[in-house]
Amino acid sequence: MRSISSTQHSSVISLLNKGYSLHQIQSKTGLGKSTIGRIKKEMDGDKENSKGGRPSKLSHYDKQSILRQITTGRLDNAVQATKFINNIIPNPVTPQTVRNVLKENNFRSVVKKKCPLLKKRHRLNRLKFAKYHENWTVEDWKRVLWSDETKINRIGSDGRVYTWKQKGEALSDRITIPIVKHGGGNNLMVWGCMGWEGVGKLIEVQGTMNA
Repeated sequence: MRSISSTQHSSVISLLNKGYSLHQIQSKTGLGKSTIGRIKKEMDGDKENSKGGRPSKLSHYDKQSILRQITTGRLDNAVQATKFINNIIPNPVTPQTVRNVLKENNFRSVVKKKCPLLKKRHRLNRLKFAKYHENWTVEDWKRVLWSDETKINRIGSDGRVYTWKQKGEALSDRITIPIVKHGGGNNLMVWGCMGWEGVGKLIEVQGTMNA
């Protein structure tokens, strides 16, 4: 077995601690997978023995690799992380095992919040706006009128509404949402503004608002 320098050995340990996979470390260091695997095995052997229960199918470094994929945004959920880690480890695990790893590290499942899709030009325009107004005084901002428009639903919501339904249960008011065909006055568009002196009137917009 070819010996490696202490610098290479330390580099492999550092990358393992950061959660890199064997393939990624091989690409970065040029070392063989067997050499990297041997160092990983040595590190696993240095850990304290478990105090009881079934041994985890995932090593400390496997778990760190999963966490790194999630925190960097490369993966979003446990199913994706399971597919990722099963391509690396010899014994596949289930999504529930991955969920347990995430929960152990204070992660919880949430719905992604929607936010405006900002392209590069949008970000540049916002930065330009911020720099231009960087030294504005309160008196300058008093002359600004802020306005916006929004749609108000009279019936229902644009989002999904979940409920629990028994198998074979017929349609009823409890498990349906009333709607009106072809819009039918379902919603209205309004425009409003505010400034230093207070809030302006709320104006209903007739027709299609295009500017």
